[in-house]
Amino acid sequence: MDYFSAMRAFRYAAELGSFSQAAAKLGVKTSTVSRSVRDLEQDLAIALFNRSTRGLVLTEGGRVFYEQTLQVLQSLEEARAVTAALNSSPRGLLRVTMPTAFGRRHIIRHLPEFLERFPKIDVDAVMTDEVLKIIDSGIDLAIRIGALPDSQLMARRLAPHRRVVCASPRYVARTGTPSSPEDLSTHVTLRFPLAADDRWIFVDRTARAEASQLTVRLGGRIRADDTEALLDLAIAGCGAALLPTWAIGDAVRNGQLVRLLPEWEVQPTAATPAIWAVYPPKKTVSTKVRAFIDFYAELFSKEDYWDL
Repeated sequence: MDYFSAMRAFRYAAELGSFSQAAAKLGVKTSTVSRSVRDLEQDLAIALFNRSTRGLVLTEGGRVFYEQTLQVLQSLEEARAVTAALNSSPRGLLRVTMPTAFGRRHIIRHLPEFLERFPKIDVDAVMTDEVLKIIDSGIDLAIRIGALPDSQLMARRLAPHRRVVCASPRYVARTGTPSSPEDLSTHVTLRFPLAADDRWIFVDRTARAEASQLTVRLGGRIRADDTEALLDLAIAGCGAALLPTWAIGDAVRNGQLVRLLPEWEVQPTAATPAIWAVYPPKKTVSTKVRAFIDFYAELFSKEDYWDL
């Protein structure tokens, strides 16, 4: 007996209440469906249907077997879809949202290479620092930075999100170089307004874990809710800033900024942030979404990509 074929015949007979209608659905003879159900009943040693002139009615055993049959057949269909997708050429319109500064620096700049590699994918790039509800907004994929809240969305970590303290050479020449995190309490710092407590958390990479964390209260007259704005202010010598490595690479290389306290890891909150690809929960991830995520995950994983 072909068990999967017999289970499909049984499923449609149960749903349609008729061997003949199940046979029409499957494109086979009525006798074939009847024989499949009979073989199942013999194998299970239980009657699956009560038969009458009005049609087929599931027995108690039939109802139990029907529920299990649905799960098995659905799992088989999912397995076939996932496997077939591996051989499918990624195509279609991909709507992806991303933070403005990060998107310009690290998504858009590599988009020509992505489009060349996947000529059947079109991209709508939604550049915004607003956290969109991706399902309601018809978004296929979102690039998010930080610590993810609990949600039903799926996520894949693309890269770490590291921040470093930096300042312009002009600012350092005027105020001196801080030798410890505590020294920053007397410096002018540039902060995000979201950090309402005005504190940075420092972790000494050379110390033992139980004695490595230090919190420093900060001061300064300027806050900005935009990474590029804080970068410009830091380059202009307005103060020391805590900026992501993905934003300051060029400025450090060309001497516009210098890194301060390089032996310390720094973050504004206790949560460990990262750069994420977030997408709606689906049993089968579309090939266009998987292609985009794999492309940028491979790019960001290169050893020197985030090098200062």
